[in-house]
Amino acid sequence: MSVESPAVATATVLQRTPLHDRHVALGARMVGFGGWEMPLQYSGIIPEHHAVRARAGLFDLSHMGELWVSGPGASTGLAYALVTDPGRLAPGRAHYSMICGSDGGIIDDLIVYRVAEERFLVVPNASNAPVVADELRLRLDGFEAALDDASLRTALVAVQGPLARTILEPLTDVELAGLRYYAIAEGHAAGVPALVARTGYTGEDGFELFLDGANAAAAWDRLSEAGADRGLVPAGLGARDTLRLEAGMALYGNELDRDTTPFEAGLERLVGSEKAGDFVGRGALERARTTGPRKRLVGLEMRGRGIARHGYPVHRGGEAGPCGVITSGTLSPTLGRAVAMAYVPTDAASPGTMLEVGIRGSRVDAEVVPLPFYRRPA
Repeated sequence: MSVESPAVATATVLQRTPLHDRHVALGARMVGFGGWEMPLQYSGIIPEHHAVRARAGLFDLSHMGELWVSGPGASTGLAYALVTDPGRLAPGRAHYSMICGSDGGIIDDLIVYRVAEERFLVVPNASNAPVVADELRLRLDGFEAALDDASLRTALVAVQGPLARTILEPLTDVELAGLRYYAIAEGHAAGVPALVARTGYTGEDGFELFLDGANAAAAWDRLSEAGADRGLVPAGLGARDTLRLEAGMALYGNELDRDTTPFEAGLERLVGSEKAGDFVGRGALERARTTGPRKRLVGLEMRGRGIARHGYPVHRGGEAGPCGVITSGTLSPTLGRAVAMAYVPTDAASPGTMLEVGIRGSRVDAEVVPLPFYRRPA
C-alpha cells in the first residue's frame, strides 16, 4: 500500500520539516513527497488508519504551504484570484477553494482562512506552494494587498480522530467546544503560540495547529505525551491517503490537475457564479457550466476480486478501449472492501452503473457508488 500521487518529488535533495528527527527516532519509513522527505508510516498504514478512525492520530503536515495575504485589498484581491469569494468569510472562519487557470483548469485546491478583517491565510498543497505563491503575486498586483510566503518558517501539526478534542482540550486556551468546523482561532496549544483550526483531511473530527517551526518539536512531544494513554499514535502519509480516500476527498495530482475543471471533479459548488466582480478563469468556467462536464469523478466499489490502483483503465462492457481511468484506489481498512475513485464519461457516472477495471490483463467488475465511501458517526 502506498501514497498514490504523481507529485512525489524527483529531486535529489529533499526539504525536511522541523520534525524530521522525531520521525527518524520513531522508526518512520521516510519517502519523498512534493519536494519533502516525509514519514510514510510508523507502525504500519493499517494500524495507523484504524487508530485515527477509533481514537486519534498525530500528523506532521509541515510540508504544506502557508501564504499570508493582508491589506485593505486582500479580500477583493483574493476574490479575483480564486474561484470563491473569501471576502464573504467572517473573521475566524475558513472555506475550501481553488485557484484555476484562465482556461478553467485547476492549478491547486486550497483552504482559505480569514484570520482577521484584512488578513487571510491561504494553504496550498506542498508540491504546488511555490506555483500558487507566484500566481497569487501576479494576480494581487494592483490590489492593496501584500503576500508573505511563510511556508518554510511554519510548521503544521494535526490531531485527527474522535478523541482529538479530548486530547487537545487540556493543552490549549482556545475554547474547542465553541470552535466550529472550518473555523480558526489564535491562542496557545501544547505550550506554544498557535493558530488552532478545526479542519482536516481524514473524514474525522480534528484540529490543525499552525506553529512557528522552532516550536514544532516541543509541541509534538507534549501532544504525544498527553495523548499516549488515550491511544494517540503518530500517523504518516500512507494512512492520511487511505483516510481521505474513504472520505471521498480529492488529492491534487490524482483527482485534480490542470486538465480538470471543478465541474468535472464534482466541485461546482465552489465556482462563484454570483460573485459581483471578475475572477481569473470566469469565462472558461461559465462556458464549462453551460456545456456540462466531459467527464465525471465517481466512486467505485469492486464487485470482483482485485484492487484498482491509480492509472488503471476503466472499461464499459463490450467496448474495446478504456472509457476512463482510476485516480485513487485501495482496499478500505474501515470497510473491508476495495474502493476507488475514477473519471468516467458523464453517461456512465450514475450510481448503479456497472463498469470494469483493467487489472493485470483482466477486467474486474466494479459498480459506481455515491461518494463518500465513509462518513463518521454523527
